Amino acid sequence: MRKYEVMFAVQPRIDEEAKKAVVDRFVNILSEGAEAVEVKDLGKKRLAYEIEDFSDAYYYVVELTSATDASTKEFDRLAKISDDIIRHMVVRLEK
Repeated sequence: MRKYEVMFAVQPRIDEEAKKAVVDRFVNILSEGAEAVEVKDLGKKRLAYEIEDFSDAYYYVVELTSATDASTKEFDRLAKISDDIIRHMVVRLEK
């Protein structure tokens, strides 16, 4: 089993319901075929530099264990085309 840590930043000009829907959608994508899924809401943080005219963002970290990397690849693909996620990073943790 492989352990992954996924971080993503949601744009700050989104309302609370839409933000919850975005987070739930992407966590569900990651949890398909995965075991231990833990979601950490890090809250609104100031960015070190502006990204797409945003100076802050809502950060989330998802830790999961999966036998394959299919769910993380699907997350990566969909996060790249989503307007609501301004940055994301998938890290495979060492054994």
